[in-house]
Amino acid sequence: MSTLSYAVRDSSTMLRRMVRYPSLTVLLAGMPALFLLLFVYVFGGTLGAGLNGGTGGRGEYLDYVTPGILLMAAGLAATGTAVSVTMDMTEGVIDRFRTMAIARVSVLTGHVLGSMIQTMLSLAVVMGIALLIGFRPTADLTGWLGAVGVLAMTAFALTWLSVALGLVTRSVETASNLPTPLTFLPFVGSGFVPTDSMPAGLRQFAEHQPFTPIIETLRALLTGGPVGTNAAVATAWCAGVALVGYLWAKRLYNRDRSR
Repeated sequence: MSTLSYAVRDSSTMLRRMVRYPSLTVLLAGMPALFLLLFVYVFGGTLGAGLNGGTGGRGEYLDYVTPGILLMAAGLAATGTAVSVTMDMTEGVIDRFRTMAIARVSVLTGHVLGSMIQTMLSLAVVMGIALLIGFRPTADLTGWLGAVGVLAMTAFALTWLSVALGLVTRSVETASNLPTPLTFLPFVGSGFVPTDSMPAGLRQFAEHQPFTPIIETLRALLTGGPVGTNAAVATAWCAGVALVGYLWAKRLYNRDRSR
């Protein structure tokens, strides 16, 4: 059996172990779903009035805010990943894996694949709730496939980053706090209000932070609008975050913890 075959086999074994907290998936989907209902039914009437040249309403705001809520869900999932990795580190599980005859990459890959599954499930739940309360995307099959692809590459990038964050911490409490900015970046972007409504300094940050081009790409794909350069920028951000997260996680996993 080749080295690649061993790695794939061991990674699948690790995946079966990592998908062990179904209640975590419910929590990760429940929080963004509550935010969706809150913003649509409490703030949607007022915030929606500023859309479409001042003629929008609650329905228009639901269409606008859903992509931002989906990115919030992906950010929350990163918190769950970091906590899961840190728990394995502090309980000595990963140290035991290091002594076993398994491909070293399989431990991290198992965490990534398990977290990807949880994240995509939570995103599907949030999307389902959005559709139930009136979200009506106009995307065709290509648009839907593109939207799923954008969500998958975002989840992949955030998952590798959160694995690294889980490895760098020594307590579950710290691991639960480090990814918090990922949850709130959609707020300081185009997730909940248009960036042109923000003060100049904040607007500059909002327009150039990673989540804004991802949200704009997702929004364009789901509503049939022009994607423009947002897709390329979003892909570049996701690739960069994934690469940094992977290299950082690999370095942390291979370090000598006795130092």
